[in-house]
Amino acid sequence: MALPENGNGEKGEGPVIRDKRRIDPETGELRTPEGEAPQEASAEEAGAGAQEPVIDAEAVAAVEADVRVSELTDDLKRLQAEYANYRKRVDRDRQAVKEQALAQVLGELLPILDDIGRAREHDELNGGFKSVGESLESLVTRLGLKKYADKGDEFDPNVHEALTLVPQPGVEVPTVIEVFQPGYLIGERVLRPARVVVAGPAEEEAPAPAADADAAPAPEGEAAAEEEAPGADSAGGGQQEK
Repeated sequence: MALPENGNGEKGEGPVIRDKRRIDPETGELRTPEGEAPQEASAEEAGAGAQEPVIDAEAVAAVEADVRVSELTDDLKRLQAEYANYRKRVDRDRQAVKEQALAQVLGELLPILDDIGRAREHDELNGGFKSVGESLESLVTRLGLKKYADKGDEFDPNVHEALTLVPQPGVEVPTVIEVFQPGYLIGERVLRPARVVVAGPAEEEAPAPAADADAAPAPEGEAAAEEEAPGADSAGGGQQEK
């Protein structure tokens, strides 16, 4: 049977039959309409595209938070180190000021301690003056003042001031033989050097030259002549006697 022609003179296609049943009569499974599949796929793609920026934003925020925490931690450590250095510097300066003030006060008391020492040497430290003097010496000792320099000590130019040097035989190293004024220390710091008289090694005199060394030995010919001379004299004497 011939197909009807349309207005343009072309033959039209036959009738199109579409099966819109939701269940496939052969398999019995639910069919998915052809027009809905692309929409669902596009919806899924749209949802995936909408979720991706959210995930990236959270990751970026987490990274930024970690970086910020690291920066704040470094700042805190630096502040702690600066504060520790500041405390050390302040403590060191405070200790230096304390030692300087103490040294100044004790330095003013040294003449009084010298008077107490001279009074003790002359047996004049007695009565109430003795009690006051011993209390003062005990106080300055507790504050860290130390007295040094005794007769027989080895001379040390770092802590001793030599007033004079006396050569003495038998002395191998410079030795303190008399203390004019004792010295005082505060810790390792010399508050006042000791003023002392020092004995040093005596210079050894060169030995005198031997007397025989100056005399030159006589020549062998002269020595032989001197040995023969006594015999000749005796022979001459014998002839004279004849």
